[in-house]
Amino acid sequence: MTVMTETVARPFEHPAAVRSQVTVPLRFPDGFTATAEIMTFHGLADGKEHLLLALGEWEQTLLDQGPEGKAPLVRLHSECLTGDVFGSERCDCGPQLREAVEEIAAVGGFLLYLRQEGRGIGLYSKLDAYALQDTGLDTYEANVALGRGEDERDYSAAAQMLGALGAGRIRLLTNNPDKVGQLTALGVVVSEQVPTGVHLSAANHRYLAAKRSHTAHTIELPAEILPAVPAEIIPSHDELLARVDALVPRLRERAAETEEIRRIPEATMAELKAAGVFQMLAPKAVGGFGMGLETYVEVVRRLAQGCVSTAWAVGHLVEHVWMLARWPQEAQDEVFANGPAPLAAATGAPPGKAEEVPGGFAISGRWSFASGVMHSEWALLAVQHGDVRVQCLVPVSDLELLDVWHTAGLRGTGSNDLRAENLFVPAHRVLEWNRLAAADNPGSRIHPDPNIHIPMATFLNMVAPAAALGAAEHALEVFQDLMTVRKVKQTTQARQADSPLAQARFSQAYGHVATARLHWQEAVSVVAASYDRRPVAFTDEERAQYRLSLGLSGVASAEAVRLILTGSGGSVHRLTHPLQRIQRDVNVLLNHASLTMDPILEQAGRGLLDLGFSVPAEQF
Repeated sequence: MTVMTETVARPFEHPAAVRSQVTVPLRFPDGFTATAEIMTFHGLADGKEHLLLALGEWEQTLLDQGPEGKAPLVRLHSECLTGDVFGSERCDCGPQLREAVEEIAAVGGFLLYLRQEGRGIGLYSKLDAYALQDTGLDTYEANVALGRGEDERDYSAAAQMLGALGAGRIRLLTNNPDKVGQLTALGVVVSEQVPTGVHLSAANHRYLAAKRSHTAHTIELPAEILPAVPAEIIPSHDELLARVDALVPRLRERAAETEEIRRIPEATMAELKAAGVFQMLAPKAVGGFGMGLETYVEVVRRLAQGCVSTAWAVGHLVEHVWMLARWPQEAQDEVFANGPAPLAAATGAPPGKAEEVPGGFAISGRWSFASGVMHSEWALLAVQHGDVRVQCLVPVSDLELLDVWHTAGLRGTGSNDLRAENLFVPAHRVLEWNRLAAADNPGSRIHPDPNIHIPMATFLNMVAPAAALGAAEHALEVFQDLMTVRKVKQTTQARQADSPLAQARFSQAYGHVATARLHWQEAVSVVAASYDRRPVAFTDEERAQYRLSLGLSGVASAEAVRLILTGSGGSVHRLTHPLQRIQRDVNVLLNHASLTMDPILEQAGRGLLDLGFSVPAEQF
C-alpha cells in the first residue's frame, strides 16, 4: 500500500491538460455496449499513457458536483492484461472493468484506465508473482518475495486527470480504502465510496481473501474450506528440506537484523511462505501438505543453522497451524478461510480467567511468551474456567499487544505479552484443553491426515531441542572456518588448526554435537514409533525416554557451544559475530521447560524406574 505524506503535491498545484478526445463505441463479450469519450493527457506526474473514459451524462455530473448535487461516479481501474483481455480468473479485474463501465454509463462519470499492471510492478513481474502464489504465498507476499512493494500504485496522475476535467468532488466506485485515502490526500473530495460487486471464482478465492484480510478491502466472501492442494505440487520430505537449505544463507545474512527489529524480517517471512514451510503440517483438505513429525523437526533444526530466533518462531507458528486443524469445523471454517496456513501465537503462561456469558465466554488475563505474535492473525490463549482448562481462539487485533520482549537471546522471536479484559469469545472458538490435546480430537473427525490423529503431546517439546542442535551445528561450522585462519597469541603455530590442543578442543566440540544429534534422533524415533499404535499413546517409560533424550540433546548442544566460544578468542564476542549470538540464543533455550534438566531428570528417573510421575503425565 502506498503511504501518502503531507509533502505530496496536490493535483491542482501541478495540473495536467487534456491532450486529445475521441469517441469510441465499446462492446463486451457478453454483448453489453456503451459509448465512451476517451481522453489522453499532457503533464501527468508519472509520464505514463493513462486514459480517461467519460461515460454516460458525464458533463451534467460535472455541473451537479456541488454539495447539493450528485457527483460523478469514478472508477480507478489498473491495467490487467491477463484479466481485461484474456479473461483470467486468477483475479477479478475483467469482471470489475465490465461492471464499472455499465455502472458509470448509467449515472454519468469517468473510468480511469491506469497503466499500473500488477499493482505497479509490471506484467512480467506479475506473472513471476503468480508462480510464487502457486507455492502458497498470497498476492502481497509474492510481491515482497520478488523484492517489490505489496502495492506500488500511486494515484497522483489519476488526481491530475480528474483535476483537468474539473472533477474535484466524486463518488468512488471501489472496495479499496487505499484509493480513497490517496485521492483524499491529493485534494479530491470523495463524497461516497460505492462498493463494487464480488466476482468470486475457484481460482481467485485466495486472491480476494488476501485483499480482504491484508488491505481491508470491503469484500464479503463465503466461509469455506479451500480445495486441497493437488498431490503433484505437494513436495516430498527431501524437496521441502532442500527448499529450507536454500534459505539458510539468507537467514544468516539477516540474523543481526532479526535481532535488531525483534521479529522476523518480512522478506524472510515471504521466502518461508514461498517455500511452503508454514503449511507443512496443515491437512491436505485445507491446502496443506499433511507432513509428519520427522519433516517438521528437521525443518526447525535446519532453520536454526541459519538463525535460531527464526527457527524458534517459525517452529511454533507451524505447530500452531497443526493445532488449529484439531478444532471443530466451525472454527476451522473461520481460520482457514484465507488459506492453508493461518498464523497464530499460542501461550498459556499464565492462564487467564473465563466467565461464561450468553453465547460464549468473557476472558481476562495477561499472557506472556507469545512467540511469533508479530506475524500472527490469531492467538490461542489458555484460560481457566472453574476447574476446567480451555483454549480460546482470538483475533490478535482484539488483544492489547505489550512490547516487553527485550532479552539477551532469542531476541528476534518477538515473544511479547498479550492482554485482555472481559473480552467476549464466541462459544465456537472455545475448546476444552483435554479434547484439543487428545488423539480423538474434533479435527480427527474431519481430516484423515495421520498427524491429526495423534496426541498433541507428541509434537510439543520438540522445537527447543531441534533449535539448539541446529545452532550447535552452525557454531561448529563457524569454529572450523575460524581455526583455519586464526593465529592464537602465545603459541608457535601459524594458525589455530595446527595446535594439538585446539585439535582436541574441536574433537570434543564435534563429539558433543554428534551426541546431541544422536539423543535428538532417539527422541524423534520414540515418538514416531508410537504412530503405529491405535490409539496413539505413550507408556511412562517411553515418555521418560523421549523427554530425557531431548533434554540431554540440549545439554550436549550447549556444551559444544561453550567449548567453541571459550576457544575462539575475544573477537567473537563482538555483536557483529555469529558465535556470540548463537551462545546467547542457546543459553535462553536452556531455560525453556522442554530443556530444564532438574525436573526432566527427576520425572524421567521416576518413569524409567516405573515409579509413576509425580506430576500429570500430560504436563511432562
